[in-house]
Amino acid sequence: MTVPIISAYAGSLLIIMQAILMVLTGLHRGKAGINLGTGDDQVMERKVRRHGNFAENAAIFIAVLALAEMTVVSGQVIMIIAIIFVVTRIFHAIALSTEAGSHGAENGKIFVGARVLGALGTLGSFLALGGFLLFNLM
Repeated sequence: MTVPIISAYAGSLLIIMQAILMVLTGLHRGKAGINLGTGDDQVMERKVRRHGNFAENAAIFIAVLALAEMTVVSGQVIMIIAIIFVVTRIFHAIALSTEAGSHGAENGKIFVGARVLGALGTLGSFLALGGFLLFNLM
């Protein structure tokens, strides 16, 4: 069994990014006086969505990436998929940090594009990782 070093590197970057998003969300909660939910505050809604979306995608990705790395998938494939995932998650988080990226404002085509790139990159990473793992296990 291979020690999942690439997964550990990717996981370390993702957990740092998750911590940053968590702190930014918490700071805004304190500033806005919102304990739970979003309180009809669009900025709070963006930060909660950004933090939650990141968490739900990064956690399952790292778990399966480590399994793939420990079993049968090539280290080069693991590295490429991990890099794509981390980079596209950054794009997605940046996009969800803006009104244009999160609520589709007409003047924010760059941020809407970053959100689409982030979502498609995440989807592609999931499908590639799952596909390579399933194919190599057969």
